[in-house]
Amino acid sequence: MKEVALSPEITAKLETIYKELARDYNRVAEQLNFSCDNCPDNCCDSYFLHHTYLEWAYLWSGFCRLEDNRQDEIFKRCHRYILRCTEQESRGVRPQVMCPLNEGGRCILYHHRLLVCRTHGVPATMTRPDGRILRFPGCFRCQEIVGAEISAPQSPVVERTAALGKLVFLEDELLDHKRSLLPRVKLTIAEMLVKGAPHIPVLT
Repeated sequence: MKEVALSPEITAKLETIYKELARDYNRVAEQLNFSCDNCPDNCCDSYFLHHTYLEWAYLWSGFCRLEDNRQDEIFKRCHRYILRCTEQESRGVRPQVMCPLNEGGRCILYHHRLLVCRTHGVPATMTRPDGRILRFPGCFRCQEIVGAEISAPQSPVVERTAALGKLVFLEDELLDHKRSLLPRVKLTIAEMLVKGAPHIPVLT
């Protein structure tokens, strides 16, 4: 097994993808007059799963910059998070537990937050390889603004397909073009941190 480590070049490319997504997100938010300011809810209790070694390694690189005592406290919160999610799932309930990286309503690894965290909020669409279009209505506050307009052609949305394609291509570069041979990632942020830095089999 070897650890997945991000080079400065890979990191720069990933952050460029994030900047492009931020540009598209801000464009749609402005068109809808949407803002997170003074929202009574916090999206950090949404149950998100993440699917790439690339973002896992990026998250871990940010986590490693924290002081040891802060890492220890976050590990404790991660274990509590996983237990609570498991308990809620056992009752057939979609988990709703505050992310262990949230402190005082803010993400302590905001710069290293993952793609789903960056794009949640405004309406979005994505076209799958089979041609099926997936539509994401955004958070409850944005849904109140948009209403049923998410299905209308004129409704502003973030189109995620190109950015996700770039992310997949970059991950394949990171994994020496063996991405399709590796176990799939399907983890919460808490699980990523508890498992430690991502490792992959040494493939020949």
